[in-house]
Amino acid sequence: MKRLVFDLIAEVMMSTLVEEDNLSTKALGRWPVFYYGMGHMLNDITAACWFTYLLLFLTEIGLSPRNAATVMLSGQVADGFATVFAGELIDRFGHFKIWHGAGSLLVAVSFSSVFGGCLPCKIFASNSSTFETVSYSVFAAIFNVGWAATQVSHMSMVSCITLNSTSRVALASCRNAFTMIANLSLYAVAYTVFSVINGKTYVDVQNQYRWIAYLSICIGCCFVGIFLLSTKEPRLKDCMHGEIRARISWFYWFKRVLYYQVALNYVLTRLVVNVSQAYLAFYVINDLQMEQSAKALVPAIIYICSFVVSILLQEIAWTGQRLKAYYTAGCILWIFCGGVILLLERNISDLMYIASVFIGVANALMMVTGVSMQNFLIGDDLNGCAFVCGSLSFLDKISCGIALYVLQSYQNTSPQLHGTLFSLSVTRFGLGLVPASCALVGVIITCTMDLQNSSKSLMEPLLA
Repeated sequence: MKRLVFDLIAEVMMSTLVEEDNLSTKALGRWPVFYYGMGHMLNDITAACWFTYLLLFLTEIGLSPRNAATVMLSGQVADGFATVFAGELIDRFGHFKIWHGAGSLLVAVSFSSVFGGCLPCKIFASNSSTFETVSYSVFAAIFNVGWAATQVSHMSMVSCITLNSTSRVALASCRNAFTMIANLSLYAVAYTVFSVINGKTYVDVQNQYRWIAYLSICIGCCFVGIFLLSTKEPRLKDCMHGEIRARISWFYWFKRVLYYQVALNYVLTRLVVNVSQAYLAFYVINDLQMEQSAKALVPAIIYICSFVVSILLQEIAWTGQRLKAYYTAGCILWIFCGGVILLLERNISDLMYIASVFIGVANALMMVTGVSMQNFLIGDDLNGCAFVCGSLSFLDKISCGIALYVLQSYQNTSPQLHGTLFSLSVTRFGLGLVPASCALVGVIITCTMDLQNSSKSLMEPLLA
């Protein structure tokens, strides 16, 4: 009798494990993917404001380009180290949603302080530029610590939500689509604020960016709330195939050649997107001397095109070879766009609108496939997924911070060579040469990669 009971229990347990295995490799439905994509909206909209307006805001209120770059670098360094620690702690203790919620709360509270004026300067009645730079740097660091916790928890969730390689790309693609929505939302908010508040005085400029920060936080928090309420805590990491898996050592990843290849591609992709975003507004206004509306219209075209492409990528059944092919295509497009940006003259500046279409397509192709390569690297090794995402993000933040600091150190506070049709400025190099060079290196690295499907590959549409 006891033997019969044990056999029944064993049979039930085996059937449960088989069912869990089938669910873990089954393509996700549209709603889980959709809710997941919402989870990074607060990070995305604040990051868009960070890279698009931070340097512009700080120089407009009187900081030198080098001091403004110092503020950004301090935030990037804090973000980089925080991603490593967050990744290690998430791998040890799990609880993705708790980390996500705590990080989002810190982002919401601290972001307004970055664009809200120098509060310590008012408290201590100091007019020192050094003290002002240090104050902004502290707020920037606090904001980026929260940003890092949210980013690592959200990115590493992908590998623990499903083992289906196609659905993992779906999650990354949907997240990228919401990144485009966040960027477009920011530019809509900024356009409205700039139209309502005339930034002729120091106080008006601060009010402009303060309201942009407040409205961005409100929009992002709404989406994060929906994500936290609608997305279940991933369980694949805790127990898979009936076995509790030990935490994977860092050295396991360091011994894999694919780790370094994926890391380099991810860093190069982030350099392309972030550096180009930081200098886009400077380029269309100072170098091409286009209308002020172009400062919002050109980025809007880029993000609309990226959004459309991100949606279309969700309908493809993905393999490692397709990831490599689409990533290479995005890099080649950016090389072409970089050449156009370097050589474009002011009397034909309208061509920038056409180039922005190709930039948007290239950004989407590189971001979706570049992030998805991480999931091919992780495969079934779920107890190291947060470290992979955190370490790659660390390299991304440090490299972007250093690149922007170096470029901004050679930047002038006022545009030069207004009388000429063409000038090789730091802005032109930052928007054209740096992304194109990174894209070229990305093509070379991608050709050497061996992306094998580490889990069951289901050749079916991305969304069930």
